[in-house]
Amino acid sequence: MPVIAARRLLLPDGLVEDGWAQVGDGRVVAVGTGRPPEPPSDLFDLVSPGFVDVHSHGGGGAHFADGAEGARTVLATHLAQGTTTMLASLATASLDDLAAGVRRLAPLVEAGELAGVHLEGPWLAPEHNGAHEASLLRDPAPGDVQRLISAGPVRLVTIAPERLGGLEAIAWLAGHGVVVAVGHTAADEACAQAAIAAGASGATHLFNAMPELLHRTPGPALALWRAPDVWVELICDGVHVATGLVAHVMTTKPDRCVLVTDAMAAAGAGDGDYRLGNLGVEVRDGVARLAGQPTIAGSTLTLGRAVRTAVGAGVPLELALRAATSHPADYVGLSVGRLAPGCFADLVALDGDLEVVRVMRRGAWR
Repeated sequence: MPVIAARRLLLPDGLVEDGWAQVGDGRVVAVGTGRPPEPPSDLFDLVSPGFVDVHSHGGGGAHFADGAEGARTVLATHLAQGTTTMLASLATASLDDLAAGVRRLAPLVEAGELAGVHLEGPWLAPEHNGAHEASLLRDPAPGDVQRLISAGPVRLVTIAPERLGGLEAIAWLAGHGVVVAVGHTAADEACAQAAIAAGASGATHLFNAMPELLHRTPGPALALWRAPDVWVELICDGVHVATGLVAHVMTTKPDRCVLVTDAMAAAGAGDGDYRLGNLGVEVRDGVARLAGQPTIAGSTLTLGRAVRTAVGAGVPLELALRAATSHPADYVGLSVGRLAPGCFADLVALDGDLEVVRVMRRGAWR
């Protein structure tokens, strides 16, 4: 069975020197430090578990909403940059289209290609809709919520808790095993606290698409940031949030920070004109905005670049890697993101500049 060795290796107990991992039948067989059980087949500067992205819409010129073919393009694009596990994020659409989108992605989840579906909409606030079509936003009526959840493998839902029925929807979703994140919201601090009490356990891209954190009216961001059991997503691309603030949040909430990309089709595909749902998007100098508007429309980020940017902003390497591996896995209840015996052999090899050198998924180099 092949052995992968690294000068630095991220194991569940920490970042170790002169580590190794032995793989077989698609899983990690053994890990350790020092002399491996047999000569290594590969030696790298740094090896981490494969990255886990729980909030991404697209890449490689395609979106998850394009169906199985588009989804595989997205997966391949991000896999090449170290992401071995993804949720498929679907943006706001009609109920019929969202239900159909979930059903189209279900076979990929059953086959192990996808880890599940994230519904980012339609239960969002029109005041903070971002790149979601405002005319399609709606209150989370119980029948609508149940319809979309029953359509297939929905693992994560973003919701604005101040909408009529929002708190009740959060309680129902959490009670049925769906992870709920507060996002695209006009909620105040008290409403965000009520959402957490109702069962919300995440913050969709903290600071973005929500009221600003002000000293007299801190809004939802402070409540989500301070709550000890709430996971906070952060888009670390230097555009969505100042990197110094990202670093501060991560170091003050080191056990509950999650790096996400919120990537759209232009990730890995370059500048140009795209569509996100029914909306036109212009990507210039790597920044995606609604056509003719200043509104940010997702990102062109990969998790590999997010890790590099976080470390460059002062985040300790081990924390940055955990925020892209075990943290997102734990956030949505996935048994990935760790190099330990019995786990899937998903790993990414990085060089001294934290650039991706090679990627393994399920024990096979890709």
